[in-house]
Amino acid sequence: MKRELFIHSAFWFSFFVFITLIRHYFALSYWPFWLGGLLGIILPDIDHFIYVYFVKPQDLTSQRVNYLVNKKEIERGVELLYETRNERTSLIFHSVFFQIIFLVLTFWMISSSGSLFGRGLVLSFALHLSIDQVIDLTELKSFDNWLKNSPIYLSFRNAKIYCLATILLVCMFGFLM
Repeated sequence: MKRELFIHSAFWFSFFVFITLIRHYFALSYWPFWLGGLLGIILPDIDHFIYVYFVKPQDLTSQRVNYLVNKKEIERGVELLYETRNERTSLIFHSVFFQIIFLVLTFWMISSSGSLFGRGLVLSFALHLSIDQVIDLTELKSFDNWLKNSPIYLSFRNAKIYCLATILLVCMFGFLM
């Protein structure tokens, strides 16, 4: 869990510092951009809670997490969710279809909204999903969880190309602001 938190935090911080340096967001008035980024880097993980409490509450892991949360051992429940994240294959946010729709909405939000908070939120949300894909490709050597319930199949090579394309899109969106 700590490793994954470090990876997400390091990439998020580096990305936002880079945007701040390039776009000259040094004034204090840009704090909503950073606050939105902090919230956006956490939001994709809500997907796991939705799965545990609403999609498959009858699963053994879901029952174990519920038990730990009811015992007020929330930190251990979150650790269990991170340890077993590869077991949950039908996540809503962690799918290619959601990501494509979200990237379109991210472009729309960044190109049409003046809200720094909203821009930071959607950028870091999209970055989090892209990092999760890279982690799945490197650790699991598979992209199948992202394509569950879809007729699409991507070879490992094509999955790497897709991940690279999404990362490049997110980086490009970061500089459209």
